[in-house]
Amino acid sequence: MICCSKTFLALSTIALVIAGMAGAATGSEPEPGLAPPGQWAFSFTPYSWATWLKGDQTVRGRTVEVNVNPIELIEDLDTVPFMGYAEARRGPIALYSDVVYADVGLGRSSVKSGELNPSVSGRLSTSVGLDYQQVIAEVGGAYEIVRGPTAIDVLAGARYWHQDASIKFAPAADLDVGGLVVSRNRAIARSGSVDWVDPIIGARIRHQLAPGESLMLRGDIGGFSAGSQFSWNVVAAYSWELAVRDGVTYSGVLGYRLLDVDFEKGSERTKYEFDMLQHGPITGLTIAF
Repeated sequence: MICCSKTFLALSTIALVIAGMAGAATGSEPEPGLAPPGQWAFSFTPYSWATWLKGDQTVRGRTVEVNVNPIELIEDLDTVPFMGYAEARRGPIALYSDVVYADVGLGRSSVKSGELNPSVSGRLSTSVGLDYQQVIAEVGGAYEIVRGPTAIDVLAGARYWHQDASIKFAPAADLDVGGLVVSRNRAIARSGSVDWVDPIIGARIRHQLAPGESLMLRGDIGGFSAGSQFSWNVVAAYSWELAVRDGVTYSGVLGYRLLDVDFEKGSERTKYEFDMLQHGPITGLTIAF
């Protein structure tokens, strides 16, 4: 993926959304469901994200192509994933966190042999699979610049990535196995722990459709070569109130998320790269009080 095209897509999306929704934002009444002024309102949303993965993974100079759909991904999960979003709001100020954890072992049908770094001789041969553990943890703050039936927040924060990846393949006879682990006729390229932090900036639109129903659209960009080369994230979600019990509101959430990142470090036999688009539907339950 070309960095400039990613930048154009992400910036265009955010700019068009803000411009269009800002024109529709009228009124000055407080948004229904918020705590009285001066008090904090809290919400927590455990959710699931059924993702497609498409891109390239490079470990120790060996690159494979990844193309997996949600059904294949669910079948290849090694542990139960965890995903959760939390937010605290007081007046126009909000603090939030979002955590995604997954441990995946992708099979041969989802991973194809790619290429070798020029410094690594031989042929990669048939890919057997890709194992990787991933944690994406985001924290940040938002400030409401428009209030009404349509509210607009600007936001800034940081997105922490942790990965531990292993590419397993049947090595060709002439493959240079430097830096690899060979076991039972398989060569394994292991990354070890890889961590980075992306600064992010973005905007969020919250639009009330009717009492108890709302739409949310968020976009952000990040990385800027401080962590990854570049990343962008877009989330669209619809929520509807299910019940109110003892001052606690329960709402269902349906939406779609796209998260793209291009991270690279090292060179030749130490090169690690994760150039991947993750996208798919999200479902969740918001608990607000």
